[in-house]
Formats: sequence, structure tokens, C-alpha cells
Amino acid sequence: MRHSKSGFPLLLTERLKLREPSFSDCGEFHEMLQFPEVTRFSDWPDAPKIAQTERSLKWMCTAYAKGKGCAWAIEDRISGRLLGAIRFNRIDKHSRWAEIGYEIHPSAWGRGMMTEAVNAVTRCGFIDFSLNRIEAWTLPGNVASDRVLEKAGFRYEGTLHQKAWFKNAFHDFRMFACIASESTSTVAY
Repeated sequence: MRHSKSGFPLLLTERLKLREPSFSDCGEFHEMLQFPEVTRFSDWPDAPKIAQTERSLKWMCTAYAKGKGCAWAIEDRISGRLLGAIRFNRIDKHSRWAEIGYEIHPSAWGRGMMTEAVNAVTRCGFIDFSLNRIEAWTLPGNVASDRVLEKAGFRYEGTLHQKAWFKNAFHDFRMFACIASESTSTVAY
């Protein structure tokens, strides 16, 4: 793993650069969130207002420095185009676990890019953040995200019924997790 000048963990994969987010990413990130298929299976509101995107991006830009989480902008290594975001939404340092979340532009779907990003972040979590467990949730019907997690070594652990309230409804969470001792993602990058 490399670090930026600020000490932020910069992750490079074959096709992607996972870098520190910047407030200048707001326009492209907001445009991506306007696609209904991007927010459909998430707790993002449908077609979020620019103020909502700005608040989220502000959190992403400060989470690592505050020790609350860590967010990366996903960028194409060749074109430099912003493709999405991936983050540890929560990190529990005492129990050594984190929750991962992500979004990617529909133009990058079906090409294995999100699996590549999840693998890089999982490795970073286990090796550099000394995490023992990384978990993620999907909503029922989000087969593509289930597949991304499974390809990245996460196992389905069960469904938490009516776990959360958003978009004016209760939602079941399909829980996935990856454990450091069981992961192939602990191989150094």
C-alpha cells in the first residue's frame, strides 16, 4: 500500500486507483447518484439533492482523519475518470471490525471493477487496519452486489429482518462477512 502526502492509504489495482476523496469529486459523484439503478438497492434517497451529496462527500473526505471510517474515490487508472466510491462506513477499533459500502457508475457494471475494489479495500482492512472482520449488507434482490461480495470472499450469514427504515419502508438486510483468518485477501498487494 502506498500513502498520499496526507498519509491516506492509496490503493492501486490492475485497473483502478482508490484514492482520497476530494470535494471536487462532488459534481461527478452527484451525477452518478442520479441514476435510479445506482440508488435502488441502497439507503441513498432516490435522486438525492446536491446538499445530500455534499454532506456525504464531506463525511467521506474527513472520515479517515477522524478515525470514524475510511472512504476512497474509485478512479479508472488510465482515464482518471471517477467511477464511484467505496468506504468503511464504520470502523470499530476495539472489536476490530468494519462495515463496507460502495457505489459504482453503471458504465462500469459487469466488468469486475467493483470486485477489484472490494478486494483491495478488504486487503487494506485486514493488513493495514488490522481488522478481523469486514461485513456488508445488501437488500433482497440485489443479485449483482451479492455476487460482488461472494467473488471477493464474503460469505452470506443470514438475513436481518426489517433491520432498517429508509425510503419510507422497513428493509431486510442480507448480511455478508469476511474474516481475516479465512480470507485470501490477506495476501499483500
